[in-house]
Amino acid sequence: MTIGFFLHNEHLATDPALAAEVAVMAEQLGYDSLWAPEHVVVPSPRVAPSPMEPDDPILDPLVVLAHLAARTTTIRLGTGVIVLPQRNPLVLAKQVASLDVLSGGRVLLGVGAGYLEPELRAIGVPLDERGARTDEFVAAMRALWTADGPVAFAGTTVAFEGVAARPRPVQRPVPLVVGGESGAAHRRTARDADGWYGFRLSPEAVAEQVGALRAAAARIGRERPVHISATPDRKLDPATVAEYAAAGAQRLIVAAPPNMAPDRLLQFVEANSPGMLDAKRAFRTQGQESHFQAL
Repeated sequence: MTIGFFLHNEHLATDPALAAEVAVMAEQLGYDSLWAPEHVVVPSPRVAPSPMEPDDPILDPLVVLAHLAARTTTIRLGTGVIVLPQRNPLVLAKQVASLDVLSGGRVLLGVGAGYLEPELRAIGVPLDERGARTDEFVAAMRALWTADGPVAFAGTTVAFEGVAARPRPVQRPVPLVVGGESGAAHRRTARDADGWYGFRLSPEAVAEQVGALRAAAARIGRERPVHISATPDRKLDPATVAEYAAAGAQRLIVAAPPNMAPDRLLQFVEANSPGMLDAKRAFRTQGQESHFQAL
């Protein structure tokens, strides 16, 4: 089990120095990855199922990860997740390749088809086209990253020919992580992705998703396992980590409350680090858990 950190705190979105401090601390404490979410716009006034108030700040994930790539050296940089159908796939392919080069091959490309109709509509993407666009955009980006000579792609929502894009990503290929709990997301993961990401899920929900992903993989004859990441719906402790591991999770991406103050945020990063969780496990084994109750 590895531990990642989710970059959605409002102070991280408004204080670049704090974001860099959190990233450096996370790397030093043994977190394996940083994950940045995406919403280009949200409905104002807020309507369901929008996860944000209209005045909640959120940075573009590739921009903030580029900022943090310059301050770190080893921690992976994940998008959690980019709403792929509202992006131009050629531009996004260039941005992802650039970030992978600048970071020395640390990008984890998390994508999803999206669910927030007012956002998709504002950008000009019909809700009922989002799945087809997502599938084609993945294929188009991979063609740009891997094809020899002039690149051509012919789809119903994106088509081009006689082009090339350099530099190529350092990683061949850039690891793809799919977000979403629908049957379409399971099929997309099984067919195209290296991993899957679920947000704010219980261990029971993770186990259910893992079962659905394995079934989707079996239907197409996939033998390579899917790497499972999840943001927990509860506070982490050694017993909780064990529950998620038993459910099939291989990475837990912890998320602090969005409005947590900077000093408390830094404490949260330390308290949920892999080393601290291991220390809690050791103290629990020795009957000394009370020392860590405040964490």
